[in-house]
Amino acid sequence: MPRTRKLPSSMPPAATVDLSTLLRQARQQEPLKLVLCGDAGAGKTALLTRLLSDLPAGAGRHAATPPHKPAWAQDTLLLASAGHAGGDNILTHYQFATAHGAFVVADPPGQETALRDLVAAASTADLAILVIDAAMGIGPATRRQAYLLSLLGVHRVALVINKLDLVPSPQLLFDQLVSAFQTFTGDLHGIEVIAIPVNALNGDNLARRATTTPWYRGPTLLGLLETAQPAAVRTRPLAFPVQLVNNASAGFIGYSGTVAEGQVRVGDLVRANGSGQTSSVSGIVTMDGVLDCASQGDAVTLTLSDPITVVRGDVLALSDQPLETTDQFEATLVWTDADPGLIGRSYDLKLATQQCTASITNIKYRVEVGTLKHEAAKNLALNDIAVCNIAAGKTLVFDQYQNSPVLGSFLLIDRVSRATVALGMIRHNLRRAQNVHRQTLTVTAPDRARLNGHTGKVIWFTGLSGSGKSTIANALEVALHALGRHTYLLDGDNIRLGLNKDLGFTDADRVENIRRIAEVAKLMLDAGLIVLASFISPFRRERAMVRELIGADRFREVYVSTSLAVCEQRDVKGLYRKARNGQLPNMTGISSPYEAPLQADVELDGGHGSVDDAVQRLLEQLTL
Repeated sequence: MPRTRKLPSSMPPAATVDLSTLLRQARQQEPLKLVLCGDAGAGKTALLTRLLSDLPAGAGRHAATPPHKPAWAQDTLLLASAGHAGGDNILTHYQFATAHGAFVVADPPGQETALRDLVAAASTADLAILVIDAAMGIGPATRRQAYLLSLLGVHRVALVINKLDLVPSPQLLFDQLVSAFQTFTGDLHGIEVIAIPVNALNGDNLARRATTTPWYRGPTLLGLLETAQPAAVRTRPLAFPVQLVNNASAGFIGYSGTVAEGQVRVGDLVRANGSGQTSSVSGIVTMDGVLDCASQGDAVTLTLSDPITVVRGDVLALSDQPLETTDQFEATLVWTDADPGLIGRSYDLKLATQQCTASITNIKYRVEVGTLKHEAAKNLALNDIAVCNIAAGKTLVFDQYQNSPVLGSFLLIDRVSRATVALGMIRHNLRRAQNVHRQTLTVTAPDRARLNGHTGKVIWFTGLSGSGKSTIANALEVALHALGRHTYLLDGDNIRLGLNKDLGFTDADRVENIRRIAEVAKLMLDAGLIVLASFISPFRRERAMVRELIGADRFREVYVSTSLAVCEQRDVKGLYRKARNGQLPNMTGISSPYEAPLQADVELDGGHGSVDDAVQRLLEQLTL
């Protein structure tokens, strides 16, 4: 989480002035929100330290987390800026004020691995300070940061070119760097660049004009900040994501959260997106008392005149100004994880207080940040920026990011490691989401179960190639058939000869293979069948996805834990021999990983005991 960083001991004491007084005197409005960017080693820390130490007499400063949560930092979305190793590798905020303005500076780490912090910091910034080392020039990291600023709607950039005192012909190099940066940002949307030459260690052109750059006629950095204005708050319809339903006190039910957009007043008729029910606002409660009206950014608890169904994650809106919903949309993703992003893999999605599962259904293109060209991609790597189609597991209240950073931004969370793997910005709804509707059928799964005389289940066999999965699954089906059960066996090789003949054995293809099989198994389950699925299914994430799709009460995982040595000794298909000879890439257990289940419903060692014993154990333990 954001924390306070101690200012260096070399900084002189701040003037004896109350910061809150300066904040009130400076402007009767929000402070100017800044994000400090730049490559590691460009001199960000030196610049900020010197700027704060050189503030004019009467100014105040304070190193602290400001009371303004970024759009990404709603509720558990603080994961976007947490969980990094290293003492300095963490998002830090500072406040300072002068007689001409109040300022909040978000200082994310400069490492390439910390893009999530940059996005978190820039999501609500009015202006960016982008620091460049004059000798290093404009590299890929600088271009990526500038592109991200454009995506996040930060259109004013102070290009601070540092360490010019260490290079020959500083004026010429300054002009060249400014020209190169403006050429690059010319293809971005509405970026305004103000370039300033500085020597951060000496404070040149930070709070005072330098005599070492007589050729520079522009403002100092502090002068630029004092004349900049915070972005105007746009009028938007009410959006109130519910963070907590408070019914601890007898006779009191309140719905707590932060107003994401618009305003809410006592007496307004509001609608809950989940239930569709409406009620009037009877009260607006805060820690400091009651209000007649709450606006964007206010943390409040709403009480309603009539009881309606509202749960955590619902979004309240004015009844006559409904918010748009979707379960499929196009978004720009910033991939922040070392593990690749794969089409079809199931992730957890968090948007405001809403949560559900989601998957990438298509990677439309990856942006090459050096040239801004669009490139084809089959998966996403660390720091990739790509435009993708996303399918959510339920209908979400949303907006385009350019209209609403709160309802237009989301996180993707790995379901196993719980790491934040991507930050997303919604571009638009997909038309297919509005054109496809679930059809209600007369004959239902319970009807089919009564006709069959038993309920459906999915028995999922996983293990290495040659472990005995298919043999045991086939024998179990024979036994079930003899008992009068309605069954069907899905086998890995058979599926790849038909439905999945277009897929190979890369990680991405394995994910898609299991996704398709899971959907087929779900349909067969709905038909009332006991489905026996025999697949290597090497990844825990995908097996967890199948369990959730099917439903934990109707899914059973059987781990055939035969050792690699026994499987390789059998080598019934000759696959291990080919893999050892380098003829078969992506062989599970050899060149591709197998993630064993942590808590399978049944574990069988296919290297010991008979098949009949295994079948008897399954019949007893799985109550089939």
